[in-house]
Amino acid sequence: MVWFAAPRYRDLFPLREARVSRFSRLNIFWFVLLAIVLVIGILPRTHETESTEIGFPEFLSAVHEGKVEDVTFSGQEIEGHFKDGATFTAVGPVMHELTVYNTLVEYGVVPKYKEQADSSIWISGLFALIPILMLVAFVWFVRNVQGSNGRALQFGKSKAKLQTDGQRQVTFDDVAGIDECQEELQEIIEFLREPEKFSRLGGRIPKGVLLMGSPGAGKTLLARAVAGEAGVPFFTISGSDFVEMFVGVGASRVRDMFEQAKSQAPCIVFIDEIDAVGRHRGNGLSGGHDEREQTLNQLLVEMDGFEANEAIIVVAATNRPDVLDPALLRPGRFDRRIVVPKPDVRGRKQILEIHTRRSPLHPDVDLEAIARGTPGFSGADLENLCNEAALLAARNDKDQLDQDDFEAAREKIRMGPERRSMVMPEWERRDTAYHEAGHAIVAHLLPGHDPVHKVTIIPRGRALGLTLFVPDEDRMSHTRHALLFRIASAMGGRAAEAIALDTITSGAASDIEQATQIARTMVCELGMSDALGPVAYGERQGDPFLGRAGGRLQTYAEDTAQRIDAEVKAIVEHADHIARDILSSNVHVLHRVAQALIDKETLDREEFGALVEACGPVLPGKLGWMAP
Repeated sequence: MVWFAAPRYRDLFPLREARVSRFSRLNIFWFVLLAIVLVIGILPRTHETESTEIGFPEFLSAVHEGKVEDVTFSGQEIEGHFKDGATFTAVGPVMHELTVYNTLVEYGVVPKYKEQADSSIWISGLFALIPILMLVAFVWFVRNVQGSNGRALQFGKSKAKLQTDGQRQVTFDDVAGIDECQEELQEIIEFLREPEKFSRLGGRIPKGVLLMGSPGAGKTLLARAVAGEAGVPFFTISGSDFVEMFVGVGASRVRDMFEQAKSQAPCIVFIDEIDAVGRHRGNGLSGGHDEREQTLNQLLVEMDGFEANEAIIVVAATNRPDVLDPALLRPGRFDRRIVVPKPDVRGRKQILEIHTRRSPLHPDVDLEAIARGTPGFSGADLENLCNEAALLAARNDKDQLDQDDFEAAREKIRMGPERRSMVMPEWERRDTAYHEAGHAIVAHLLPGHDPVHKVTIIPRGRALGLTLFVPDEDRMSHTRHALLFRIASAMGGRAAEAIALDTITSGAASDIEQATQIARTMVCELGMSDALGPVAYGERQGDPFLGRAGGRLQTYAEDTAQRIDAEVKAIVEHADHIARDILSSNVHVLHRVAQALIDKETLDREEFGALVEACGPVLPGKLGWMAP
């Protein structure tokens, strides 16, 4: 609702308007008064009689001729009267004051000295008071204009927002794919609704619940669903809202937030991205006082300190649980830690049903097939997929979303938008076609490899062509052979260039990088090297203060590093040998697939599979591939 556009805003807030008007009138009065005082004090005071300015030599001549009646020294000026009554002021370079004084006495004129004008003293005092007046004006402004509730400063007040019943539009019906997490949170809600049900058996209400998961997994959505289901006051705040430029403000906001929660107990307090204030203590880069640590200390005390905050449950969300302080994770503070995983194929189908229930779908849309084709997608990714499909359908003036819209949206998300306007020379299209054909053929003929979903030489993103693999089912772990075959398919593009074109191009740079990374992981982390054994080489290094890992720290000898490099090289070369062996035995298939890509630019799963089978491929035999 846009309040400021309402036509009867003044009728809705008459008291606030009156207060603003009164403050405006007071502002005008004080500023006008201050301006008048400054003008009166700064402007020079005019003399009552006109004074004639004469040069100093002319003044001395008048003294010698006896025309001067009296003289008054006023600072650096010489004022006086002639004997005819005229007033003068001597200007210009003057002699030393003592010399002038002696000259005047010699000619019978006794000079006088004029004291500093009262106005100068008054102006000096006024300028001394200006900083004090400005400070008083600033405090008054903050008190009466910004802090309309009557309190002077609001920096230490909590920014937590109290969710009302009218704002709770998300329930557990809008959450899917994470049933176990819903059950854990449903129990928290029952604690709040019927505490006697658990207390009679000796149970106590949990103090805190920490939701952990990758970005987009649905942590914030779960918290919003709890707010919609609990039927109790629900405070929400972000971890960064505690951080301020003033020292002590974060701790003050934590205290104020729990004071508000106590007045509304039983209630739930949700802190999103708690790692903003909950990181490991003792990692500050400076030697001074750490405002973030003070905020965290106050949060620890409020959650489980000397004062019991009964019936206040703190729900927090983070995607970096590894950087949180151990004191924050102990029982009594966050009693429950709930991991929010990415959904499986069944959960992805349920999420797609939720996000498409308001969209008109064509009868050919198969949400289960879309769910199988989106392994690794989070809830946010699936929402984005549905939104992109709707945008594509609207762009093509469709009345319903069909299967092609979802396929195009998935390819756009995974591979980037097509760059059909990019002009490629024929020789580069040919090289790209053989490169992508090599990837696809090696992957298609290797047993257990993820099936080829699409092969294209249309540039997408930074790539001139792409081969997309989509597994038929979710895989939680990978065998040694599966990883070796993945390296072989990555090297298939370079092998195809060497076999069919008798050259290699720079297009294999990312493939080589990917293959080397997989091989190094096999050797250093997964223990899949017979030469080095089941040992993890290197430790992950990182800075909890910075909040990100810095790679692997070498904790082994130099000769071990050389053995690791040799083993990684051996695995990649063995996989390259597998790819070359398959393509050398199927050169006729390579030429047919490459020509089809040059002609059609894109081959989907069915077209590619039918084309390869029609060529009569030579299936890989037992050539000693299983042991590099």
